[in-house]
Amino acid sequence: MKTFFITGMTCAACQAAITRAVQKLEGISDVNVNLLTGKMTLNLDESIQDQASIIAVVEKAGYGIKPALESTDSLKKIDPHTARQSLVTAREQEVRTMWLRLITSTLFLIPLMWLSMGPMLGLPIPSFLVGRENAVGYALAQMILAAPVLLINGVFFTSGFKGLIHRAPNMNTLIALGSSASFIFGLFAIYRIGNGLGTGDYALVDRYLHQLYFESSAMILVLITVGKTLEARAKGKTSEALTGLMDLVPQSALVMREGERVEIDASDLRVGDLVVLLPGARVPCDGVVREGHTSIDESAMTGESIPVEKAPGDHVTSATINGTGTLLFEATRIGEDTTLAQMIHLMEEASSSKAPVSRLADRVAGVFVPIVIGIAIVTLAGWLFAGWSVELAFSMAISVLVISCPCALGLATPVAIMVATGQGARHGILIKSGEALEDAGNLSCVVFDKTGTLTVGRPEVTEIVVRGGVQNGLHGQKDFRTQDDLLVLAATLEELSEHPLAGAILREAKTRTLTDRIPVERFSAVPGRGIRGELKDGRHVFIGSANYMGELGLRDASLEATADELSRQGRTLLYIALEDELLGLIAATDTLKPGSAGAVERLHELGLRVIMLTGDRQATAEAIGLELGNVQVIAEVLPTDKAAVIEKLRAEGERVAMVGDGINDAPALAVADVGIAIGAGSDIAIESADIVLVRNELNDAVTAIELSRKTLRTIKQNLFWAFFYNVVAIPVAAGVFFIPYGLRLTPMIGALAMSFSSIFVVLNALRLRRFRSKTDRRTSRRDVPDMTLAQHNVTSTCSLPGNTCPAKQLLKDLEEEGEFMNQEIILLVDGMTCGHCTASVEKVLKMIPGVESVSADLETRRVTVCSRGALNRSDLEAAIAEAGYEVVG
Repeated sequence: MKTFFITGMTCAACQAAITRAVQKLEGISDVNVNLLTGKMTLNLDESIQDQASIIAVVEKAGYGIKPALESTDSLKKIDPHTARQSLVTAREQEVRTMWLRLITSTLFLIPLMWLSMGPMLGLPIPSFLVGRENAVGYALAQMILAAPVLLINGVFFTSGFKGLIHRAPNMNTLIALGSSASFIFGLFAIYRIGNGLGTGDYALVDRYLHQLYFESSAMILVLITVGKTLEARAKGKTSEALTGLMDLVPQSALVMREGERVEIDASDLRVGDLVVLLPGARVPCDGVVREGHTSIDESAMTGESIPVEKAPGDHVTSATINGTGTLLFEATRIGEDTTLAQMIHLMEEASSSKAPVSRLADRVAGVFVPIVIGIAIVTLAGWLFAGWSVELAFSMAISVLVISCPCALGLATPVAIMVATGQGARHGILIKSGEALEDAGNLSCVVFDKTGTLTVGRPEVTEIVVRGGVQNGLHGQKDFRTQDDLLVLAATLEELSEHPLAGAILREAKTRTLTDRIPVERFSAVPGRGIRGELKDGRHVFIGSANYMGELGLRDASLEATADELSRQGRTLLYIALEDELLGLIAATDTLKPGSAGAVERLHELGLRVIMLTGDRQATAEAIGLELGNVQVIAEVLPTDKAAVIEKLRAEGERVAMVGDGINDAPALAVADVGIAIGAGSDIAIESADIVLVRNELNDAVTAIELSRKTLRTIKQNLFWAFFYNVVAIPVAAGVFFIPYGLRLTPMIGALAMSFSSIFVVLNALRLRRFRSKTDRRTSRRDVPDMTLAQHNVTSTCSLPGNTCPAKQLLKDLEEEGEFMNQEIILLVDGMTCGHCTASVEKVLKMIPGVESVSADLETRRVTVCSRGALNRSDLEAAIAEAGYEVVG
């Protein structure tokens, strides 16, 4: 895959022209040109074609092109962070340049509009420009003021006419034709005015004095520049999430070299380096902790606000923030291999990709500009042949040129996709492509792998059953009559075992702080049955399955009845026997993750069919299904058959998402319409998936679907607007309503409408930045103090007739004074750059008496403080300032 940076693109027509030109070359496939990011990606067969041919054909089409930075020195890598940052800087410079153009153009436009509109509005005009005798001077003054505006905005003309010459007209072609035609008509009018003055034809002078069109030629450019400036600024906001991730990368790292701490550039880190992480520092690369203990703020990567404890053996992730401890960790992933770099890469790929829904817009954009130019010519000819004046026909044709908006078609999809992928990253969701985003919005069925996805992935003890009437302690020997006694006995032998349930038993013993063990003389495993051991007092212990107990001739009817019930609930059972007597059993199962049931419930609310796919036996799977609620269970499926199940569902007409985490899920993830991998899963599963959940949280899968649905709605709204606007605006500009209703659009109104169309599409997409999942909305509701119990208690003590209860009256007075009403104060805080900053702000505010909850939003810089009773705003501002941040609103 080759990447190129394209300059000079202004609309979807430019994008289509470049795509057509490059696709004509042999040896090139999968050409994808992105208007928003200015990137072109393609597959190049270098045995047939070279980069020079691609560059030549793009330049011939009238656009600038530069290959993405590639290293010419095999020993030195070019820093991708620097390359990305240069693109951000270039975009910021573009916005500054456009503001400068707008301001300087407006300085010339204001006096121009004063001169042209002044006589009609009764505004004072210099005396040397008033009257027929000064008509030429009046016209020249307008020309002199309009000419600088055309020069300042010359980019429209150079790009527009270059595209026309290369037979690839674009939006700038329409603007350039409209503005230059107006200016040329003004020059023609000056000559006609001079002719009228020379021949004494004052009617001719008066006629052309009011049809100079210099103000139209300048106003068209200024209004378009206003729209483009606001559009560029709004487009900059779509990549804020990507820019924010890039800003998380620390530029230096502290490493151990020959026993000394040495500070180096983060780009110079090597795998195996021992990195020293000081309190408050950002992690420069991925690694494994070797020494030290601390807590790491991983909110920037996972969205989880609670710091995670780290100890030797734990993994640390690049760009997360260290707490108060000092760590020494070994670098395992550096540069472009870090988790952060992969997130950025995935976001860039998704932003550059196209959703299938945009294909119609791409096809229309390819022929849009030539069609509009044709309509403008037909409009001009039609009004002239109908006998109307040249001025009216000319005005109608210019209006058609400047009101059409191909850029709205080009921006409809990529802006929404970029904002959505950014929002996904903020929620710990990595969306790999626009196609995945669209497919996730059209799902009808979600299939979950069970083990490790819906469940924790390891068995846990759920029940310990002690058989009644046990009499096993004789002559001072230990008696096993309680659950703890039974668990200690099992843990004693399982410590020596490799049985799959041994870990569950030992964890349960640790949870109950049962550290004592019984001395064991001998231990042996019975393959396929269980384990056996001899205690130091000579008694024999047997632990294993029901079949093992049957072979030993040990049975108990009451215990078997309990065991049958537990088996129906999907439990795995371990029987424990001492000598010739059953002591009881321990039941274990792979328990559900905390958020699994809630995620399934949310999927049902979205109208989706939910299926659990597992290789477990039917009884165990159905028990888990009952816990989840209304879930179709497909059990006893071999790992190799999971993909076949997905294909069968798709053949039935279902739009299927597969959610999994293991290597055995990779084929199913690949064949599903949308593969969703748990971030804690295997690398192969993550590679096969279309969407990756950074957090090990199933609710994020539902959030991804909600985000996809909202994004798809936004794209459809944008495309509808782009088509609807052009279908309606162009005929109106051509004058279809002029004869019956007298309705016509001047070129200035047309330019304003065109600018609004582009801005509308971008602003509509930016609404996705306010996306919040249903889980977020539920958890963010303020906890209003429940006064019901307090009021009930007060009422119960004051129920005697005629009594005026002081407590009840006090409650009423406090309510009237607002003491029990939640107060909400919203502050705009500057200086917050990461999750650590928001956590710091929340922490200092929560220490203020009366503050009940604080929510700091990094994206909007808004800090919402909720209190019970009145709060002094100045106290809040002082606390924030003391923490090193500034309240700006």
